[in-house]
Amino acid sequence: MRWSYRHTLLALCTLAFFVTMAARLAISPVVLNIVEAFDTSNATVGLALSGMWLAYAFSQFPSGVLGDRFGERRIILAAIGLTGLGSASLALSPSLPAFVLFAVFLGAGAGLHFSVAATLLTKNFENTGTALGVHNVGAPLAGLLAPIAAAGVGVRLGWRYAIALGVVVALPVFVTFAWRVRPTDPERPDQPMGERFELGPLVELLSRRQIAFTVGVSVLCAFVWQGTASFLPSFLVAHHGISQTMAAGLFSAFFVVNGFTQPILGRLADRLSRDRVLVFCVLVGVVGYTLLVLGSGSVALVVATVLVGTAMSWPAATLPRFMDNLSDSERGAGFGLVRTIYMVLASAGSVGVGAGADLFGWGATFGLLAGLLAVVSIVVTVNAMLGYGA
Repeated sequence: MRWSYRHTLLALCTLAFFVTMAARLAISPVVLNIVEAFDTSNATVGLALSGMWLAYAFSQFPSGVLGDRFGERRIILAAIGLTGLGSASLALSPSLPAFVLFAVFLGAGAGLHFSVAATLLTKNFENTGTALGVHNVGAPLAGLLAPIAAAGVGVRLGWRYAIALGVVVALPVFVTFAWRVRPTDPERPDQPMGERFELGPLVELLSRRQIAFTVGVSVLCAFVWQGTASFLPSFLVAHHGISQTMAAGLFSAFFVVNGFTQPILGRLADRLSRDRVLVFCVLVGVVGYTLLVLGSGSVALVVATVLVGTAMSWPAATLPRFMDNLSDSERGAGFGLVRTIYMVLASAGSVGVGAGADLFGWGATFGLLAGLLAVVSIVVTVNAMLGYGA
């Protein structure tokens, strides 16, 4: 296959996504150092990180509106630049209140990227599942590399230098993106932005059967992802009694598998159907989470991790499903809106899994995640078989 401009665009959008994820994930390995530096509690730093992720979710919709008004290239550059600025501000935080404020700023800036990049790639690729699947590799790649790098830098140089890695990765990607990506024409350059936030059109979009159905499915799947990303290492240590080192290795393997399978499943979603690939993912997840709970021994845990990593590639099917049901003029703001809705609702996954582990134990809680994926498989299959058109 001959390399073309659109492949350059895809590669640079993927790198931009990597930047926005790596900057946020670099914080987690040095949380204890931050707690000590500011003489505060884990809960307070956790509140700052929750604010960062919520700001990321809330940025999805306005980013789409901004992309329609000013063009996607400008907004993606703004996302990369603000991510670097947010990382620098966090690294230089003089006090705990400033750290909390800059964490929220980092989340809001990073959140400008995804919806706009997905819209831009959809314009340039007919096989949207394949393109979005490749683009999504930026997140698991960041999940694999950023925590390891931040932990190493944090041990040698301190937590501020670890967080500053966000600047290190943002700067070259910003320069390359500005150099190699052509200017993009805005979809709605003259429409007042206030009109895009009027309640009526937003309610109409969300009430469409196909959109509402995909949002509901995405909430359940993203709830499972959020809980897994937050607590998989803790589950492995507490439920199976393995070492933290082995748990960290399996957690890294989860991200590797997730990154490897997303473009493959995205391509299958283009060739077969979105729903078939989605059902495949969640059924693999049912098996994987069940094996995580009931299995024993290193082989069983490795197999379960591979299955769970594959299952959490479900966005390769749901994201193009959204795009299929949005017109060209709706994709910027419309896709941002649905991303904000399902990500905000699914953010309860971390709280839900943590509380479930405290109340019912790790086994029962991760078993519930398998149950949620089973529900998704049933409703998607029934919708397809009975022709509800959702």
